[in-house]
Amino acid sequence: MLSRTTDRNGSRRILRLSGLVRRPASTGAVSAAGGRSPSADARVEQRPDQDIAALAAPGTDTGRVARGGTADAATVRRVNVVDEYTGHVEPGGDAARRTLDALTITKISVGPMDNNAYLLVCRAQNEALLIDAAADPERISDLIGHGPDRPALRTVVTTHQHGDHWQALGAVAGANGSNTAAHPEDAEPLPVPPDFLVEHGDTLTVGDCTLEVIHLRGHTPGSIALLYRDPAGHPHLFTGDSLFPGGPGRTTKPEDFSSLMDDLESRVFGELPDDTWFYPGHGDDSTLGAERPKIPEWRERGW
Repeated sequence: MLSRTTDRNGSRRILRLSGLVRRPASTGAVSAAGGRSPSADARVEQRPDQDIAALAAPGTDTGRVARGGTADAATVRRVNVVDEYTGHVEPGGDAARRTLDALTITKISVGPMDNNAYLLVCRAQNEALLIDAAADPERISDLIGHGPDRPALRTVVTTHQHGDHWQALGAVAGANGSNTAAHPEDAEPLPVPPDFLVEHGDTLTVGDCTLEVIHLRGHTPGSIALLYRDPAGHPHLFTGDSLFPGGPGRTTKPEDFSSLMDDLESRVFGELPDDTWFYPGHGDDSTLGAERPKIPEWRERGW
């Protein structure tokens, strides 16, 4: 259902559609190529059919069933999910689920580069958002589930343009009928043109839960982080490859490093408390409090 609202200043209309908040098309959101976003119909037509077919084809080991159908013995989930969340998952191993009052966060390692994909599910609405369909569409499909009670995957967000973060984007979005979202400055290299372009200060929704978009310039021009402010606990921040335990993400030029550090200090460490738990694009999680004392060291080493 689509509805229109205004911000507190009454100056900007916002459209809500399928779990996303976006600017109206009339504002002319600009793609990375400098033109206007393609129409929704064009975006669907450009999805890589070969990926979708490979995931959804009868007889494949993904064993998908149509929404509302029933799972048989061939569609039993093969990804084991453990409920003891430490922030560490093994490549090809179990997924780990963290349960908050309103939201569950499930982390899984996929692909040869130990990429983290995060499945966020609103507990009240059973609607889901996936952060980085990085690789292994079969494992991601198993994580979402195959039975009639599986969550509806409304949105797939890509944190940045690097290829190891979107290898399964076409397959996962196509098989689930999901909208896709990314920052306009990182949209052009993606295999699926984003249905929605999001910028700093925008919000996305997963069911009843709201995520804030934070633009972190440096690792790539359009890298974003997503922030969930848990009303019953501490903030949760999904940083892509912009922040890891031990430092910022890789940059290739001094000016990119300075840009990323400036954004991390002003938009992340300067705004959020020490108990903010952050979830990076590879490897283990950490907290801002554990990393904050190291900022001068990061500045000094300059990478």
